[in-house]
Amino acid sequence: MIDQMTESLARIRFVLVETTHSGNIGAAARALKTMGLSRLELVAPRQRPDAEALARASGADDLLERAGIHATLTDALAGCRLVVGASARLRSLEWPLLEPPDCAARLLAEAAHGEVAVLLGRESSGLSNDELARCQFLVHIPTNPDFSSLNVAAAAQVLAYEIRRTARAASGEHLTETPRDLAPAEAMEGFYTHLTETLVQIGFSDPEQSRTLTRRLRRLFNRAQPDRVELNILRGILSAAQGRKTPERFARLQPTSQPD
Repeated sequence: MIDQMTESLARIRFVLVETTHSGNIGAAARALKTMGLSRLELVAPRQRPDAEALARASGADDLLERAGIHATLTDALAGCRLVVGASARLRSLEWPLLEPPDCAARLLAEAAHGEVAVLLGRESSGLSNDELARCQFLVHIPTNPDFSSLNVAAAAQVLAYEIRRTARAASGEHLTETPRDLAPAEAMEGFYTHLTETLVQIGFSDPEQSRTLTRRLRRLFNRAQPDRVELNILRGILSAAQGRKTPERFARLQPTSQPD
């Protein structure tokens, strides 16, 4: 499934039309690479990728080097079975409109069978009506209506993220966390006994009036769900507060220096 996801992502090209600032091209390349996308096509850029583009690409130099530079939009879209144009404003002419998650799902569905494209327009004016006429759908990122214009690289990042998120969900890929070795119930009870003894010994609580405090502390540490190592550290702190020599097994857990 992961290989299939990679193949589908490889068939999705981002096409930037008449980009004015080369830095935006570099930032778009970085946005794509972080999400596993690798196809960047440029239509008549005002500035070809230069030192600023490389700086903004920040490691996505390979995408810039492979980026196609085309004289016309027709050339950039050659072979695409689906084209979705990004539009910051809703057009008066009714057009099939998608939000980013639906756009991602449709692009991936078609990319399983062939080439597809996301079309992004100029920084100042977006896509022209003639360019939108090349698209089967428009995608609109629902931004703040009082300040709705996204930088072209930022728009590319939003759409690239949605594409990757949708692809991962379809392939069953999820973030996994290493299971923690939580302290068992008997170890927690030993800690609570030690804690109560220590609080009384250092004069913080009165054994006759500490039931509410004890319950609150239990609730606090139950929420925290300390693991075995964390519980050993806490027991070591309690022993030190009691004036006892810290057991060797606790001492080994103490940091040798303060973190930066």
